[in-house]
Amino acid sequence: MCNTRQLTMNLDRIQPRPKTGQEQLIYNEKPLGFSVLDFWRWSTSDILANTIRGGFAEFIVATATNIDLTVLRDEWSAYDLKTPEGIKLEIKSSAFIQSWFQRTLSAISFSTKPALYWDSFTNKQADIKQRHADVYVFCLLHHTEKLTIDPLNINHWEFYVLATQQLNEYKRSQHSITLKSLRGLISVVPYDKLKETIIDRHKLNKKQ
Repeated sequence: MCNTRQLTMNLDRIQPRPKTGQEQLIYNEKPLGFSVLDFWRWSTSDILANTIRGGFAEFIVATATNIDLTVLRDEWSAYDLKTPEGIKLEIKSSAFIQSWFQRTLSAISFSTKPALYWDSFTNKQADIKQRHADVYVFCLLHHTEKLTIDPLNINHWEFYVLATQQLNEYKRSQHSITLKSLRGLISVVPYDKLKETIIDRHKLNKKQ
């Protein structure tokens, strides 16, 4: 009679680590001459693309708030960022200019609807939709000239910061907010004032 051994598999969540960009693709134990940096250049150079611009906006806010960039962006978190002060942030981005052909500039609106949280550690989804962040940062790539737009130029961006409590009390919609409405509620925040403004807005959540 043969003894069989049941193999056990560790299917816990994988914790990613920062890459240098120099890591190589391997085939038959030999480098192919293509690196992770080549992949990054190929896949994320178009920062104007909606999905990539969203991640880049998170990166901008992370740099402004002294978030540890060695802790990698979590695609599945209930919120986008967490500051050293423990403030949970939701980052929303939009732009007048897109990388595709346009007849007119894009209308600006940001989604603010509550969502169900999926926990990537337990593979379980919450039952109640809610806003999981403490503060929302709305990032608008406001430059309107296609020939000169540069997402790397922070002066081409505008930032608006709202406490979640302010959104919960917003009367017009609980699903989205337009640029006009944002400008009616708050002023533009400069990049170098984002951190202190986020801390100040967070205090509004504690006022009941």
